[in-house]
Amino acid sequence: MNLALWIVAGLMAAVCLTSSSKMFVPREKLAAMGGTATRWVLDFSPGALKVIGAVELLAAGGLILPAALDIAPVLVPLAATGLVLLFAGALTMRLRRGERVTIAGDLLYLALVLFLVWGRFGPESFTS
Repeated sequence: MNLALWIVAGLMAAVCLTSSSKMFVPREKLAAMGGTATRWVLDFSPGALKVIGAVELLAAGGLILPAALDIAPVLVPLAATGLVLLFAGALTMRLRRGERVTIAGDLLYLALVLFLVWGRFGPESFTS
């Protein structure tokens, strides 16, 4: 179980790290990169995209670093809880935009992060 949780944490950290590029790439370029799947960025201001990217960058570090460095490992499930909120917001935004085709990835990420929250707060907690 611990190994599965580490794998999920690493995978989700990699996803967050790559998607945090919205902090640096202009939104028009982001919208053009992925076709219709990335048009959502045009609904947000550049400042909001930078905040979302910063949250994703912090989440990537929060999923791995506290446990790997053994400094406040309780931050891992808290970072995962923050990602649950982020992906719930992403799902809401996709539903409002009618993008039901692209919702599968967000649902998968949400399920993986919920598994991580459950595992790190429950049976494989770093504090027990």
